[in-house]
Amino acid sequence: MTQVSSRSTVSGPITGGKRGWPFAASTLDISKYGYTEAEYYLEGTATSYKLAPGAELTRDGHWNAVPSGESPFRTRMLVYRPSDPVKFNGTAVVVWNNVTAGYDLFSAESLEIFEGGFAYICLTTQKVGIEGLPPVNQGLANWDPERYGTLSIPSDDYSYDVFTQAALAVGPNRSREDVDPMGGLDVRRVIGQGGSQSAGRIATYVNAIQPLTHAFDGFILTIYFGAGSPLEVGDVVVNINAAPNARPRGLRGTNFLRDDLGVPIFVVNSELEAIACYEVRQPDTQTFRYWESAGTCHVSAQGQRDRQAKSLRDGLVTAPLAEGINRIPMIPLYDAAFHHMQRWLTDDTAPPSQPKVEFAGDPAEVVRDEHGIASGGIRLPQADVPLAQNSAIPLKDDIYAYLGGSSHPFPREKVHALYGDKATFLAKFEAAAKQSVAAGVLLPRDVPLLLAEAAATYPN
Repeated sequence: MTQVSSRSTVSGPITGGKRGWPFAASTLDISKYGYTEAEYYLEGTATSYKLAPGAELTRDGHWNAVPSGESPFRTRMLVYRPSDPVKFNGTAVVVWNNVTAGYDLFSAESLEIFEGGFAYICLTTQKVGIEGLPPVNQGLANWDPERYGTLSIPSDDYSYDVFTQAALAVGPNRSREDVDPMGGLDVRRVIGQGGSQSAGRIATYVNAIQPLTHAFDGFILTIYFGAGSPLEVGDVVVNINAAPNARPRGLRGTNFLRDDLGVPIFVVNSELEAIACYEVRQPDTQTFRYWESAGTCHVSAQGQRDRQAKSLRDGLVTAPLAEGINRIPMIPLYDAAFHHMQRWLTDDTAPPSQPKVEFAGDPAEVVRDEHGIASGGIRLPQADVPLAQNSAIPLKDDIYAYLGGSSHPFPREKVHALYGDKATFLAKFEAAAKQSVAAGVLLPRDVPLLLAEAAATYPN
């Protein structure tokens, strides 16, 4: 592909600062996996975009954008890469850090990233990541002004090109005259990845910007609500903290993802986003895969627990862990997606197609089985051999409850009626987990981890 030329430079590695470590750095001992962690500044000139005259954000996703303006920017990239070039699989993943909480969110704890040999570049792409959100400002510049005080992204209008500039700075054609954030690795492919709000922004990148830049070789969108973000927002930023008790509105799919780019696009959704995307589902093709997982939700209790540990280390002010939310984490599916994307890009083996969550009625609603668990879809072992009704059904009528869904453990009597004893349950659970491995939605390393959690959850 022909790529735009880079208008940015890289400097670093960044050290020091008031805290002495990068914000939201991995909680793993990455040296155990033969990886290094280094942070860099990325700065230059970013372009903003607008719809071409007469163009619209059409449902088909074929959006026509044109450059609108330019502005200087300075941001940071947190780079994880193998120390030994032999281990590198040739693929760099550029992550669009999520800023819904008012600070950078990303997960640099994926075992598939580190055991699979990827490079992982966590990019502060939006204004809020630097400046934070009221009432508690926890953006980078306030968290460590010595380290991050010079960072600036003037508007999210420039975020799409900041994303492009990062891809070019770590990609196959990057400049190696000064600082090389990839340490000389032979990068052959660059993937763009983002979840939730970031997935919506990557959707717009796919539909409007990738046709202009050809900067990425593939995209992974996770927990994606089926709607792209605006190209132009000016000074406006999304702030769910402004009305945390408000009933969520507008989280419904409005557009398809562009189908003529010639690069693979992989969407991995929980039950909650399956509901949002129901009217904009797309069929699997040679370059598109869409997965939906029954019994899951946007966030999980396990994910919140892991995030809390990182927040405590970084000294963030966060809400207490929510009780009763969904307990089937999506992380194993994300790891499977990285695994399949690598094969898709290297030997043209597309990810296996999966069944969709079942809907019925008008308006369409999720069909549920005798346990209250969604029918159809990807059925992880916690949904196939359940100890609880896990779903996207919220416990309360506010945005945080909406994202957390619910988990209602079965009474002990029901568990014993279903399985008889713990050994029988664990045998069935392990068989279901191995079926998920055979289906391609779990990786073999996940089976003992899930089995241990299931054993600890079984009521005595």
